[in-house]
Amino acid sequence: MRLVVSGGGTGGHIYPALALIDQLKKEGKLDAVLYVGTHRGLESRIVPDAGIPFQAIELQGFKRSLSLSNFKTIQMFLSSVGKAKKVLADFKPDVVVGTGGYVAGGVLFAATQMHIPTVIHESNSVAGLTNKFLSHFVDKVGIAFPEVAAAFPAKKVVMVGNPRAQQVAGLQPNDRLAEFELDPKRRTLLIFGGSRGAPAINRAVLASVEAFGDSDFQTLFVTGRAHYDAVMAEVGTLPANFKIAPYIDDMPAILPDVALVVSRSGATSLAELTALGIPSVLIPSPNVTHDHQTVNAQSMADAGAAVLLTEPDLPAKFTQTITALLADDGRLNAMAKAAAKLGVPDATDRLIAVLEDVIK
Repeated sequence: MRLVVSGGGTGGHIYPALALIDQLKKEGKLDAVLYVGTHRGLESRIVPDAGIPFQAIELQGFKRSLSLSNFKTIQMFLSSVGKAKKVLADFKPDVVVGTGGYVAGGVLFAATQMHIPTVIHESNSVAGLTNKFLSHFVDKVGIAFPEVAAAFPAKKVVMVGNPRAQQVAGLQPNDRLAEFELDPKRRTLLIFGGSRGAPAINRAVLASVEAFGDSDFQTLFVTGRAHYDAVMAEVGTLPANFKIAPYIDDMPAILPDVALVVSRSGATSLAELTALGIPSVLIPSPNVTHDHQTVNAQSMADAGAAVLLTEPDLPAKFTQTITALLADDGRLNAMAKAAAKLGVPDATDRLIAVLEDVIK
C-alpha cells in the first residue's frame, strides 16, 4: 500500500496517524508513506523524529468570526490544493488519509478531485470543522466516539476507535515508576495536564500536596516543561510519597502501574486510558474548539469510567474527589471495568480494513 497521511496542529491529529503507519509496517502492508503537514504544526517535529518522510504545505485555518484574513485563507486553500495535487501526482498513493487539522483539508480535497480513494478519521466526540467539510467528498469516515456519527453522512461512517489504543493495549505492569523514586507495588496517582501542562491543574495540585502526602498512596505529578521551574519554586519540601517531573517522554509505559489518572480529556489520552482500563478524573481544557474535551469527558463519565471536574470545580472538589476515589476499591474497580469496555483494542486493524475496502 502506498499511503499519504495528512493531519496536524495537535497531537490528537498526529498520534492516530503515526499509530496507523506503525501497524501497517508491522503487518508488512506498507510499501511507501508520505506525511503532509505544515511547517508551523507539531507534525513538522514529531513526524520526522519518527523517521517518516514529511512534506510541508503552506496553509492556515479559517477564523470562526468574520475576518479579512479569511479571504487570504481561501487563497491559501486554493493554492494548497494545487500544491497537494502535485505532491499526490508525484507520489501516486493508493489511498489518502486525513486525521484532522486544516492542513488535511487541502490534501484530502485534492485527492478527491483526482479520484484517489480517501478516508478521514475523527478522534473526538465533536467533529472538527475540516472533517465536517471533507466528509461530503471522501469515501469513508472513521470515528472513535459514537456521539460524533450524526455530524457526518450516515452511509460513510464506520466505528473504528482511536488507532492509538491498539499501540498501548498490550502494555503490562513494569517497574518504570522506580525511575521516579516511587514504589511500583504501591497504589499510584498520576496527574498531568498534557505536554505543555495546565496551570489550573497545577494550582490545584499545589494546594493538595500536604493532603496527598498524608495519604497511603503515592503521587507522580507532571507539570509540563514550561511550568516546572515555577512549580518547584513554590512547592517547598515534598513528602516522600510525592514526586514531580516536568515531562515524561513515554507516558503510556507507566500507565499499567497507575491506579488513577488525573488529566485533560483529549482524544489520545482517553484512547490510552480505555485501552488499558484505567479509571480517571478528567478536567477538560476550556480553550479548545467547540469545547470538545468536555463532551469527551462527559462521554466517559456517563459510562462510569471517569469523574468529570471543570476548572471552576477544582478549588472545592479536587482534593476530596481524588482521596475519596483512592480510598474506595470497589468504585475504582468498577470504573476500570467501565473504561475497558469503552476501549477498542483492535482500532488500527479496523481502520486498515476500511482503507483496504476503499482501495478495492
